[in-house]
Amino acid sequence: MNPSTEVAAETDPEPSEGGTAAPRGLLGAVRNAVAGVRKGDLGSLPVIVGLAIIWVIFQLLNPFFLSSANLVNLALECAAIGTIAIGVVLVLLVAQIDLSVGSISGVASAILAVAFTQHGWPLWLGVAAGIAAGAVVGYLYGLIYARFGVPTFVITLAGLMGVLGLQLWILGTNGSINIPFDSWLVRFAQQMFIPPAVSYALVVIAVAVYGGSALLTARKRSAAGLQSQSTTTILIKSATLLVGLGFAAWYLNLTRGVGVMFMVFVLFVVIVNYALVHTRWGRAVYAVGGSVEAARRAGININRIFISCLVLGGTFAAIGGVFAAGRLASAGVSSGGADTNLMAIAAAVIGGTSLFGGRGSAWSALLGIVVIQSIANGLTLLSLDTSVRYMVTGVVLLIAVVIDSLSRRSRTLHGQA
Repeated sequence: MNPSTEVAAETDPEPSEGGTAAPRGLLGAVRNAVAGVRKGDLGSLPVIVGLAIIWVIFQLLNPFFLSSANLVNLALECAAIGTIAIGVVLVLLVAQIDLSVGSISGVASAILAVAFTQHGWPLWLGVAAGIAAGAVVGYLYGLIYARFGVPTFVITLAGLMGVLGLQLWILGTNGSINIPFDSWLVRFAQQMFIPPAVSYALVVIAVAVYGGSALLTARKRSAAGLQSQSTTTILIKSATLLVGLGFAAWYLNLTRGVGVMFMVFVLFVVIVNYALVHTRWGRAVYAVGGSVEAARRAGININRIFISCLVLGGTFAAIGGVFAAGRLASAGVSSGGADTNLMAIAAAVIGGTSLFGGRGSAWSALLGIVVIQSIANGLTLLSLDTSVRYMVTGVVLLIAVVIDSLSRRSRTLHGQA
């Protein structure tokens, strides 16, 4: 179930057909899930099924694909663009678009590299300056949109060229600037891994937080007379999550383990998802994305929501640029270029965020970037040309958009749009 559906459920009970309450327990949860799929509420199901198919195919073609060593590298490669995709998700949720996230990530990496290596700034100050620049660019986008009503497509297209020019100006005659390998940023992006004992402890904590939060939510909904998950269902889900995450941690720990940078990316996803699902601001984001006029009539300051999402979009783009600079140990004219823009936007859409606004979650960034990087990694192992990667990713993106369009049509037919 998507967070937008969960938000709607906060105020509306969900009786089954015929007006009677839906059955509780595990069977009731399964029936509700099946009913949701029939009505077009597919959630993350298409992404998970597609990812499973991709992994099976590449594993059959190259047994190294699902090895622990390769999956560790795959996780690290997901962090930079995945972080950028979090910001793209937030912008898409309010039915807008930011075409300049790649350029923003590039200018952030240029700022930190020049400040650190040429002006002698402390590395943390260079990083902070790069991230602040991304937030400022997003704020300017928001102000222009709120004041003049210019479509964000046009605003950010102009921003793409303007910010790219700023990046080239900051770099000056330096085509590329190397960041020392002994700096904490490069070690963070390339060499820092969570100790096995800590990774298992984090799994237990994550499952405990999930289970406790689900039980508390179910108790509140029951007290309000709303449909809620049964304790048995929550315990089964928690146990399944514990086994799945525990196995993943164990398998990655067979080699280097779980990368710290990847865990920071996952932490960003969790924080943003919590903000979207459990805060007034998050509910306002879904409301604005669903219907601007309805949100305005409900008393929501829509300009504030648009500006906040564009600011966060720029901020996460800048953080992704910092991650990329640390991963590559350099920043240059190519930073944030090439396919960074397209891959970040594609990750958000492939992960399940609707281009029409109002549907999706922060988990879309994680799922989408894993799909994209799995395709890139698998094709690289097969020694296939980059052109093939672009074509395959394009097909996957098209399929994701078609599924979103069909599910939206189905929800409209069932009166859920």
